[in-house]
Amino acid sequence: MAGTDRGDLTRTAILALLGTVGPLSRSEIARELDLSPATVTQLTKELIGHGMLEELDLKPSRGGRPAQRLGVVGSAGRALGVKVTADHLVLVDVRLDGEVLGSWETPHDPAAPDALDRLAAAVESVVRELSAGPPLLGVGVGVPGSVEDQAVGTVRAPTLGWQAMPVGERLRRRLDLPVLVENDVNALAAAERLYGRGRTHRDFLVLTIGRGVGAAIVADGRVYRGARGGAGEFGHLPVDPQGPPCGCGARGCLEAFVGSAGLLAAAHARTTGRTPGTEPPATRDPLGAVAALGRAARGGDADIRAVFAEAGAILGRATAGLINVVDPEVVVVLGEGTAEWPLWRTGFEPALRAQLYPGRRDISVEVESWDDTSWAQGAAALVLATPFDAAGAAGEQGRLVRARLIGAAS
Repeated sequence: MAGTDRGDLTRTAILALLGTVGPLSRSEIARELDLSPATVTQLTKELIGHGMLEELDLKPSRGGRPAQRLGVVGSAGRALGVKVTADHLVLVDVRLDGEVLGSWETPHDPAAPDALDRLAAAVESVVRELSAGPPLLGVGVGVPGSVEDQAVGTVRAPTLGWQAMPVGERLRRRLDLPVLVENDVNALAAAERLYGRGRTHRDFLVLTIGRGVGAAIVADGRVYRGARGGAGEFGHLPVDPQGPPCGCGARGCLEAFVGSAGLLAAAHARTTGRTPGTEPPATRDPLGAVAALGRAARGGDADIRAVFAEAGAILGRATAGLINVVDPEVVVVLGEGTAEWPLWRTGFEPALRAQLYPGRRDISVEVESWDDTSWAQGAAALVLATPFDAAGAAGEQGRLVRARLIGAAS
């Protein structure tokens, strides 16, 4: 397949648009994605030729020639997405048009000596279940850490206890499939560009809240990764050098205040009268404990409502700084913490607007619904985007994915 225009995800954006909203005419595609009619005509011709789009019925016209509608051939391919967390794996099977065909969840200890072997075995077990249906193009893996090269897949993830872990190499050797590995928030941004509200924006921020805090920057339709794949470590923005310790080894990072551990510590301090930053009793389920805080706040607990509002204000000020630097069209908020977003928003909104540069104070902050498979869907999007981004970050693994897709279509 020829190289892409501007090396972005335009071909996959066309597929994602049609997969999300249904069949459209070429002129409607051009209007929705802000593309020229000539570009849409050329790209859809290529996609039809590769068996990924098909011409459907004619759309009635109010005069003039009826427009031919196009639809996605979802059966052209599928990808397996894997999200690695501190205590479990989530896997999803996703078609080329974004439809989720199945999901799996299994316990996982990333600190175990054989963690990579267990990860590979879990993925291999699911791959064996995918014998029927669209051809499997590859496996995408999302991790809460830095990945210098998607196609190599060596991971540095302090929250998992991983230093230079050869995730991609080990999975490719075990599975004999293309494997792409990426920071989990960057993977979400790729999915958002293809299947979410980012589909109609070329410059946007993805902000995630939950166990930690993350951000991804999409500029001119492409996820910005930085020199070593570490762009977007928003959770480690310095807030207060005298603040609580962070899991990265520093003190006073944003995540130490507004991640799940920070929220629990603040709630513990407020309700017991202890010094802020005092560690609360250990919990094996910090997200569940935060959900319990949310229930208490909604039930009228003023102290806990204040905890969320204060965390929201800290997050709002930090987000304003990021917006002032990168100037996005929209901010999309995702993650487990969005279940409590109305509690965050009371502090977030006024702090955000007060710190934004004039002319940017009307920026839209859009919160999307969330479930545990969303992270893994983002990982699958790494593979589903790859065939249409020959100049992208997927390298040799991208070539292998394209070969599998074209071979299956042939």
